[in-house]
Amino acid sequence: MQHKWPWKGLVAGALAGLAGSFAMSQFHALLPKREAPSTEESEDSTVKAASALSQIILCRGLTPCEKQIAGPAVHYAFGAGMGAIYGMSVELGQPACTGWGLPFGAALWLGAHVIAVPALGLSKPVTQSAPSAEAAEFCGHLVYGTAAEGLRYLLRTRVLR
Repeated sequence: MQHKWPWKGLVAGALAGLAGSFAMSQFHALLPKREAPSTEESEDSTVKAASALSQIILCRGLTPCEKQIAGPAVHYAFGAGMGAIYGMSVELGQPACTGWGLPFGAALWLGAHVIAVPALGLSKPVTQSAPSAEAAEFCGHLVYGTAAEGLRYLLRTRVLR
């Protein structure tokens, strides 16, 4: 495959990132539900991010109904954005797509889930979570990476040639 159309990588990666986000959500839906902690702690990091953005953009918090929409919207937007960056990086150099997306998913888990999200105050550090919860998060990110690479590859070799 020749790498001379970076915009094709961006489009394929963004669509693949959406699909990877969906696959990750479905993976998490298959896992047994944990006991619900307090309301503040039970709020997902994507909901916290959406609430923070709402305070900045709308100068108000989100209603419970808006949170149900905004949390997944942040999840899918982030997944699409990371997929777009990944798709562009593959266009610039083939080694980025080695390992069928597993290194991409692992890097995203480390960079976003382990480092950035806790640093932004959107979640507790992973050292304060149960190992089983962190194993599920890691596996979910591997699912994301694999699904994203699979669809990105399919789009670039069959649709966006």
